[in-house]
Amino acid sequence: MKKYCFLLMLLLLSGFISGQAAQPDSVHLIILHTNDTHSRIDPIEASAKRYADQGGVLRREAAIRQIRQEAKKKKAQVLLLDAGDYVQGTPYFNYFDGKIEVEMMNRMRYDAVTLGNHEFDRGIDALAEMLSKAKFPVICSNYDLSATALNGKTQPYLILQKASLKIGIVSAGIKLDNLVTSVNRANLVYMDALAQADRYAKFLKEQSCDIVICLSHLGYSSNGLCDIKLAEGSRYIDVIVGGHSHTFLKAPKTYYNKDGRAVLITQMGKDGVYLGRMDLMVAVE
Repeated sequence: MKKYCFLLMLLLLSGFISGQAAQPDSVHLIILHTNDTHSRIDPIEASAKRYADQGGVLRREAAIRQIRQEAKKKKAQVLLLDAGDYVQGTPYFNYFDGKIEVEMMNRMRYDAVTLGNHEFDRGIDALAEMLSKAKFPVICSNYDLSATALNGKTQPYLILQKASLKIGIVSAGIKLDNLVTSVNRANLVYMDALAQADRYAKFLKEQSCDIVICLSHLGYSSNGLCDIKLAEGSRYIDVIVGGHSHTFLKAPKTYYNKDGRAVLITQMGKDGVYLGRMDLMVAVE
């Protein structure tokens, strides 16, 4: 079996990241992330013109396991995230309605995910059934789902404790009007993604979170609200793990928020060919 491809991203920024070696007041955080895996349980077909025999969940699982083992030896903390569209794209979803995708994500022990537009392709009731088997939190900061079958199955933010590091997670969901039929998103109320994500990010900073990560399914760049505009229009988000546009960023891009502080944006293409990795030294207050 070929080794699973993944990228190492070593980021050193002033502010919440400092130095290559862990200092007494900092924590080595490894952020592993995926997006738009689109039900790619198996590797890409060997006959494909691009990424032949690459990816597949078993290789991803093996890579994650190896990184976690190495991190434990170095006393680093590992976070595993997904930015949405983990279903739709192969017969696995057509026949099994997302159950296999969720079970594999359970096995890999994702810390948090958000919803992409394709999670709604079978409608909210089917999505609720799919997520009933999930053992990971689903973050939806700007979708009001209280009048749907998803009520209680998502949450607007998450606080995770990794060693002495307090991590906040929010999300930014795309407006679904032109992507999902009205029937399949019935009673879902969209709220402005930038306003809601930054609102909850502010709250998380007030709760003494050392870093706030936004799981975004807006797309990297567009005329409408996108990851770049989210970064530049926010005040409290530190990292954006993106999806939707299938953008492959060899290294994270740095933008500056309203207060001139750096915000990192990353995205890993599509189909699970790559497992994204960021190594951060996060100062702990």
